Amino acid sequence: MNINLVKIAESPAPIRVGCFIICLLLLWFPLALPIYLLVSDSNLASILTMLLLYLGFILLIKLWAKKVYQQTHIFNDYGLEFSRLNSVDAIQGLAIGLISILIVFGIQNLLGWLVWQTSEVFLSKVILEGLIVSFGVGFAEELLFRGWLLDELERDYSLNWAAWINAILFAIAHFIKPLEAIIQTSPQFPALVLLGLTQVWGKHSQKGRLGLPIGLHSGLVWGYYIINVGELIEYSGVVPDWVTGINNNPLQGIMGVLFMGGLAWWMNTKNS
Repeated sequence: MNINLVKIAESPAPIRVGCFIICLLLLWFPLALPIYLLVSDSNLASILTMLLLYLGFILLIKLWAKKVYQQTHIFNDYGLEFSRLNSVDAIQGLAIGLISILIVFGIQNLLGWLVWQTSEVFLSKVILEGLIVSFGVGFAEELLFRGWLLDELERDYSLNWAAWINAILFAIAHFIKPLEAIIQTSPQFPALVLLGLTQVWGKHSQKGRLGLPIGLHSGLVWGYYIINVGELIEYSGVVPDWVTGINNNPLQGIMGVLFMGGLAWWMNTKNS
């Protein structure tokens, strides 16, 4: 067993990543299958199985680090340290993400591409829900992609190569869905790659701490959640959807790509 583990540690990054994913699926599938079979509500089943998957991921990370790399404080090594600096980074990132979303929609309003409207839902509830949901998404995706996966890639590749591979895999992961949905959401791929690069460069700019990427990711999701779920805008139809965002998703339009490109450039200058 020890020999096998040593071989895994000495294997190329794609093999190590593949072994980790296989172990995770073997750990998760026997627990997830009964839920899919017994829970009739598909949304509830999806939430429960995804929660199990992520709990399995957290557990496996600790075992993987201890048994394969002989590391006992892997979360700190990933940048998930519980410190004042990391907390400040997270708050700053949250503010940057939220303000950035408001700027994007604000510019479109000034150009006459959309109009702000009064929300017909209980906005305070939407804001609180959005904060909880966005932090969960930001924490989970950043620990997965800019924590575990980036660490695996940087063991083998240069920082630049690791950043691009990480960003592309991050974008691809958002298309693990039925073919029809892949085709429908494909325009957001470039913006997702740019977001992935932004997050890697953001982590490097903070000496490897994950607080800024988690906060920034959460802020972007939070801002969009508030505007979308709160029904705060209505597009005027002055320009086509591919400019403002197909299906009202700014990442699926030229504006979203330009916005994410600017954010990535700014974060890269911070990093250099």
